[in-house]
Amino acid sequence: MAPPMTRGAAASTVRGMTRRRFKAAALLAALAVAGVAAQPAAARPVPTATVRLLALNDFHGNLEPPSGGSGTAVTEDGASVPAGGAAYVAAHMKALRDRNTLEVAQGDLIGASPLISALYHDEPSVQFLGDLGVTASAVGNHEFDEGYQELLRIQNGGCHPVDGCSPEGKWKGAKFDYLGANVLKKNTQTPALKPWTIRWINGVPVGFIGVVTKTTPSIVTAEGVKDLTFEDEVAAANRSARQLKARGVRAIVLLVHEGDQTPAGQRPDACGVVPGAGTRIAREADPEIDVVLAGHTHQQYVCTVPDPNGQPRLYSSGSSFGRVITQVDFKVNRLTRDIVRTSLRGDNHVVTRDVPPDPATEAFVQKWKARVADKADAPVGKITADLTRAPSPYGETALGDVVADAQLAAMKAQGAQIALMNPGGDRADLVYKASGGEGDGVVTYGEAFAVQPFSNVLGVTSLTGAQLDALLEQQWTSAGEKILQPSANLRFTIDRARPVGDRVSGITIDGTPVDPSATYKVAANNFLLGGGDGFTTFAQGTGQVLGPIDLDAFVAYLKSASPVAPPALNRISGP
Repeated sequence: MAPPMTRGAAASTVRGMTRRRFKAAALLAALAVAGVAAQPAAARPVPTATVRLLALNDFHGNLEPPSGGSGTAVTEDGASVPAGGAAYVAAHMKALRDRNTLEVAQGDLIGASPLISALYHDEPSVQFLGDLGVTASAVGNHEFDEGYQELLRIQNGGCHPVDGCSPEGKWKGAKFDYLGANVLKKNTQTPALKPWTIRWINGVPVGFIGVVTKTTPSIVTAEGVKDLTFEDEVAAANRSARQLKARGVRAIVLLVHEGDQTPAGQRPDACGVVPGAGTRIAREADPEIDVVLAGHTHQQYVCTVPDPNGQPRLYSSGSSFGRVITQVDFKVNRLTRDIVRTSLRGDNHVVTRDVPPDPATEAFVQKWKARVADKADAPVGKITADLTRAPSPYGETALGDVVADAQLAAMKAQGAQIALMNPGGDRADLVYKASGGEGDGVVTYGEAFAVQPFSNVLGVTSLTGAQLDALLEQQWTSAGEKILQPSANLRFTIDRARPVGDRVSGITIDGTPVDPSATYKVAANNFLLGGGDGFTTFAQGTGQVLGPIDLDAFVAYLKSASPVAPPALNRISGP
């Protein structure tokens, strides 16, 4: 038997055991730390923040559900359904929104608007979009319809300098930032608008850059942008991306008012774009830009394109008139603050009208509708059937023909012999079926306004027969085809198989072939007369005389010629 331990020996033994246990524990801890350190960094989960974007483009003041072909959209199953209207936009937005959502837009939110918005210079639409939660928007070309100074008023507040305050009182300004990185003051080349903005969401910063199509000067009245220049979209976007990166922002979204065309009837999430100006921007913009949200062409698509480094980048657009909401979901690396590209998901949602409309928005719309009702609901004429913008095989439309006839009638006192109308100037169909209590076939002032909302001034200019031929040849450019709509006494033939610049023949006026050396008086709106839409030959005209507003001429024609029947589409023929 071992002798009993003394108190000192026992204490010494305990201290020894404690030291051995401590060393063992320390060794195990060191091994554990070494094991963790030896693991590859990729094995550790990267902390991320989820972000959702909800986007609109080309709203054009459509507070009420748009009518005719402008009021339907193609769904994922290929069906065409009624779509749009502010109360339905708000309802769908609320259903899609979560606590990590930012709402943005891609321009043309205003301009070319129905009377409910346009009569008060689109303040009702900007109010709705701000209340909806839109936080930033690219400026669109139509934001310049009333000029740069009016755009600044819409952004910053104040009453209209001519018409004064609306029934709501002094305008407080937009609740969102209009962005235009490529809009510069002509004399100083300094920014005319805010180029970018930063929003914090779910603990991370997201940068938004806005650019508008550089073709803006050719598609708005010259007076509206006379003091501005429009830089290449990619150059401006890249400069802004560098500025954002310098401020530690790596999650960057480009809001661009430019886009591409798609095949007719394309489903909302298909990508079948015809690569054009929008694709060029989406492909060439700085690799720091992760998402490109587009507009301008009123098409719907969700695409992935490679950036200059070959990495996938989301590129999408959401139709027009509030018929589609684009949803983009992604994760942001909290350490690098950059978007995880593999996490990007895009989804276009049709704003169907089979859901309960948002009550507050519905009341808001009804309030403004009541304010314009006396003017909007006044009958101005009758039609026997729909007058639409559906083109013939040669680009002629029933509505375009009637508008051209109206402009010729209005300018005959100034010597006009023929009239030409730009197809993009007709903004809505005239539908035979009653939209309210006016009765089938009755055209109201509000409906006529929706067709001709720009308040362009009509004029007459003198062109030679050779210049008229050159003008008609300008219907084809690198940007595509834009067929001018002729008055009833002007006929010509087009052959798309021939080279650009030699596609028009057989031009006649009142049945007589046009003499290249003779002079003819041509009526058109001031947008065309200034060379808009690339029809620069108009600017070579001489002896210009101005007349009434285009809408006044259209209303007068509807009154005098009622009931107006859709004309035969035989003014433009083929080979």
